[in-house]
Amino acid sequence: HALFVTNQTRLQRGISSGAANAILIKLNQIGTVTETMETIALAQRSGYRSVISHRSGETEDTSIADLSVATGASQIKTGSVCRSERTAKYNRLLFIEKFLAGESYIDNPFA
Repeated sequence: HALFVTNQTRLQRGISSGAANAILIKLNQIGTVTETMETIALAQRSGYRSVISHRSGETEDTSIADLSVATGASQIKTGSVCRSERTAKYNRLLFIEKFLAGESYIDNPFA
């Protein structure tokens, strides 16, 4: 059972009790992109890391790659490079890296 389920109320409860140091974000789990962004912002303000995750039954939509870069997420969880829906996400990350041409910064996640 997931502790936070991309939910601000549950995340705040976890922050208050010191239950974790990171949150797994599933873009379509809470309802809207705005709610997802607000949950990520709350996590970051509280010193939590964010791991942007795919969902089972994924498609070749690459929006979680963009979300992970846009929010400065520590990691992306999308599985092994073995099927087209996963490869599409990794290819998108490579494209973003090339587009940013050295302007991006990867810190030390979970250090």
